[in-house]
Amino acid sequence: MPGPYQFFVTGILALACVVTPRAPAQSSPLSSGDDWPYYGHDAGGMRYSPLAQINRENVATLKVAWTFHVGDISDGSGHQKRSGLETTPILVNGTLYLTSAFNRVFALDPETGKQRWVYDPMTELAGDYGDGLINRGVAGWIDAARTEGKPCRTRIFETTLDARLIALDGATGEPCSDFGNHGQISLRDVARYIPGNYHMTSPPVVIDDVVVVGSSIDDNSRVDMPSGVVRAFDARTGALRWKWEPLPPNDATSAPQVQGRTWRTGAGNAWSVMVVDEVRDLVFVPTGSASPDYYGGLRPGDDKWADSVVALRGKTGEFVWGFQLVHHDLWDYDSGSPPLLATLQHDGKTLPVVIQGNKTGFLYVLNRDTGAPLFPVEERPVPQTDVPGEVTSPTQPFPLAPPAVVPQKLSAADAWGITPEDREVCRDRLKSLRNDGLFTPPSLQGTLSVPGNVGGMNWSGYAYDQQHSLLVVNTNNLPAKMGVIPRDKYWDTVDKNTEDAEYTEQAGGPYGLFRTFLFAKAHHLPCAPPPWGTLTAVDMAKGTIRWQVPLGSLSPDNPAIPLGAPSLGGPIVTASGLVFIAGTMIDPSLRAFDVESGKEIWKAQLPTSAGATPMTYQTRKGGKQFLVIAAGGHRSVTEEPQSDSIVAFALP
Repeated sequence: MPGPYQFFVTGILALACVVTPRAPAQSSPLSSGDDWPYYGHDAGGMRYSPLAQINRENVATLKVAWTFHVGDISDGSGHQKRSGLETTPILVNGTLYLTSAFNRVFALDPETGKQRWVYDPMTELAGDYGDGLINRGVAGWIDAARTEGKPCRTRIFETTLDARLIALDGATGEPCSDFGNHGQISLRDVARYIPGNYHMTSPPVVIDDVVVVGSSIDDNSRVDMPSGVVRAFDARTGALRWKWEPLPPNDATSAPQVQGRTWRTGAGNAWSVMVVDEVRDLVFVPTGSASPDYYGGLRPGDDKWADSVVALRGKTGEFVWGFQLVHHDLWDYDSGSPPLLATLQHDGKTLPVVIQGNKTGFLYVLNRDTGAPLFPVEERPVPQTDVPGEVTSPTQPFPLAPPAVVPQKLSAADAWGITPEDREVCRDRLKSLRNDGLFTPPSLQGTLSVPGNVGGMNWSGYAYDQQHSLLVVNTNNLPAKMGVIPRDKYWDTVDKNTEDAEYTEQAGGPYGLFRTFLFAKAHHLPCAPPPWGTLTAVDMAKGTIRWQVPLGSLSPDNPAIPLGAPSLGGPIVTASGLVFIAGTMIDPSLRAFDVESGKEIWKAQLPTSAGATPMTYQTRKGGKQFLVIAAGGHRSVTEEPQSDSIVAFALP
């Protein structure tokens, strides 16, 4: 799962439901090009729309067409975590479906934004959910075996924070009575299940008649976290069809001996968005880090298949191939970005590929059938640990192309500050840390991590413009300090916390964790040279960067602050050559860029920042093209106002 995104926090199971019914919507194919029927537009997650009504010439005239309020906000008081609004709506059969932070599912009229129905799963909101209260959306499926007008011919699937999979009738919002137990099944039947620590934040994915789910598992808290099992259920009945474990078993009777030690770990889970190739019957699964994130002495070896992208057979769950992006992860460098399926021209051939990035800033381009890299990947020696009991991987995989899309090193001489005093503070902080470049392992003294644990690339992912062979990706440039603390000194150190670091016990192991992003204290700006957030276009045919520009600002009204803000919430691309993206922290804007040049050509103010990915659609031929974004504020940025707004733009 993603580590806690605490950039500026200190400075800058009930079964009841509530349903409002409506008449069934008109039917249209799930894969209509004018719709947005999947989280990433198509089953392979390209986030490319063939619509071109909104173009370079008229985008500046976009106006708000409607705004819908989901009504679910938690400020983190009481027993609830703070909420964020990360949903990306989907459009299926002429209805817009989206979720709130509280797991309520809404069906809206896509032209007016008026509510058609709402379903409340009555999620337990007081759980210890590490990511706070968030949900990124739903999946849709049309049962071709069920005749038009029958209940649950169109099904909407949601996974909840309290670990349930729910199937709803897309026309009415009623639970599908033939699915599981009155429309839902429990997902808690996993090894080492811990309430709250094991939950769901991303939408499931459907292939043929199977719905596949991963899980979000809290980082850092324990050695033996819950299993990161990926499971598939019959889309009609809810019966378990298959399951796949990313890591070897970890229990008293079957835990393997590795390098003379009993294997103890968990997670390696698929917390981000999965994609599918229906023709090949393949599900592509991005996996996270094994537990605990920053000490691997009890999980020696590469920890396959954590920190990987894996292809599984849709019908059976059979492992087809895997590619590991990080061996024996000690940096929280999980594969948070969704895989993206595209077709590339390479060496005179047309090849189907999987594009997979991670928090390191590397992009890996893999043959979709075999997992073999299209561009060469070298196993290079990396810095080794000095922590007793740790066993670092001797090498890591470095792609020779494309180049990394973020900086991967930072020296004390490169320290940045908006004033000489700030720069000196940053220089001193950097000098105190172990800093041997990318993959410098955690240490007792403190290690510099560049990129930090937010990336690089995160769940925001990327969009692909097949016309121009351009992959568009937003990235973060936030250096971090991290390290481990011996168990006998841990609580003493926590009590004496003087730099607002995040401390986590990593219970069951010999070391606790500390980490914090590196800011100058006076103005609380990052110690790395700006920009601190960028938008990049990568030429995937050549494996080169076409353009890279700052994205947003940490102080939009202050021109003295350099451009570039960290972001969570990715881009989309349209056939008219436009890139749309929000996502920037502190900066409450939705922007349009020219895909060929990177020039910003439009910007609109939102109610607050939008930690989500937009989508676009046209409901009928000759009708308006709408652009929709969820604007709720970033869950971890307490300086941002919260909102519950779904905002739709259209031409006048």
